[in-house]
Amino acid sequence: MTSTTAEHLAGPFATTLLRFATAGSVDDGKSTLVGRLLHDSKSVLADQLEAVEHASRSRGAEGPDLALLTDGLRAEREQGITIDVAYRYFATPRRRFILADTPGHVQYTRNMVTGASTADLAVVLVDARNGVIEQTRRHAAVAALLRVPHVVLAVNKMDLVAYAEPVFAKISEEFTAYATELGVPEVTAIPISALAGDNVVEPSSNMDWYGGPTVLEHLETVPVSHDLTGCHARLPVQYVIRPQTAEHPDYRGYAGQIAAGTFRVGDEVTVLPSGRTTKVAGIDLLGRAVDVAWTPQSVTVLLEDDLDISRGDMIVPSSDTPTATQDIAATVCHVADTPLRVGQRVLLKHTTRTVKAIVKQIPSRLTLDDLSQHPNPGLLAANDIGRVLVRTAEPLALDAYADSRRTGSFLLIDPADGTTLAAGMAGEAFAKAEAPAPAADDEEGWDF
Repeated sequence: MTSTTAEHLAGPFATTLLRFATAGSVDDGKSTLVGRLLHDSKSVLADQLEAVEHASRSRGAEGPDLALLTDGLRAEREQGITIDVAYRYFATPRRRFILADTPGHVQYTRNMVTGASTADLAVVLVDARNGVIEQTRRHAAVAALLRVPHVVLAVNKMDLVAYAEPVFAKISEEFTAYATELGVPEVTAIPISALAGDNVVEPSSNMDWYGGPTVLEHLETVPVSHDLTGCHARLPVQYVIRPQTAEHPDYRGYAGQIAAGTFRVGDEVTVLPSGRTTKVAGIDLLGRAVDVAWTPQSVTVLLEDDLDISRGDMIVPSSDTPTATQDIAATVCHVADTPLRVGQRVLLKHTTRTVKAIVKQIPSRLTLDDLSQHPNPGLLAANDIGRVLVRTAEPLALDAYADSRRTGSFLLIDPADGTTLAAGMAGEAFAKAEAPAPAADDEEGWDF
């Protein structure tokens, strides 16, 4: 088939891309679902399938264990669990997909934060025999916190509950109510059996009471938009280009990837955190001059005035500047094994800028059972979700995460060894509690 013929057959979804993540508790069948999805959509090469069949026979399985298509680490295959985030790329005639198969064990919840941070959709699996459990709530909370716009509830192992509609209805109602309270905008519930293939790619003859889409059909048709051109225009400076050659003796360009929005030649812009203003004199894209550039293009911007600009600065429209602040209230997912404590010295990385900071307060920790806020816990342990108030050594220009997932997010890093401590989302996210004002006293040695 020629590429032209393929594009013709692909229809209006030919160029669309869906990033999605799978999540669920241990043994809910995530890897089997992904394997079934790849197998039944004809996205598995013959030699891959042959290797899986061989590995399955060596383990005494009667048929191919499709979970082995994604569980690639030796420890994963030995234990029958997913440990690392497994990325898979596949396509159907209607859409292209980037899939992140994330671990289900509570100690690897941090990996779901990685997989879901750029996802347009999250598939949360639930074992039909167990229903909604704490880890299910945790995954729903992470999806809501990361502003994943679409959530699919895949009620798996329906074959083990005799394909009973009341079982599916009860789980669907409970999960949807919980996700709605978290602020998840859309939940689609689908009853499936990943092992048998029911409602994964092909409709199930065992559940004639269900009239909705299969998992693949929903993935192919769910509306997604990657158009960030209408968002707040932001260009974090990654590198200053000064060739100082005979051909370009006075060239000074500021290179980086546009995080959101659109920049045009002639736009009046402000450089943060200095606050100096100038105009865009030119934009270079892939070695040629252009009049306009937009996210996610990587460009070099030339300015009319020679300003002191370096890596970590941000170029923004003068008419739409974020407020630079040293006091940042945010919700964080703590991902390190060691606790995050009040008074702890950290590094805060926001886009291309990294500054010293202190955790001034931890006003609350989220209780997943009833979504209540446990006040002043003093620390956040691994996989906890909570509110923090951080004071930075230098002003930062953060947007609210609700407005921009790119420029409203940050990382807290251990300055001693570079370990990532927490993933943060600036602003209120779904937290109900207001963060108190920062304490007046500063920590010795990091006096901001």
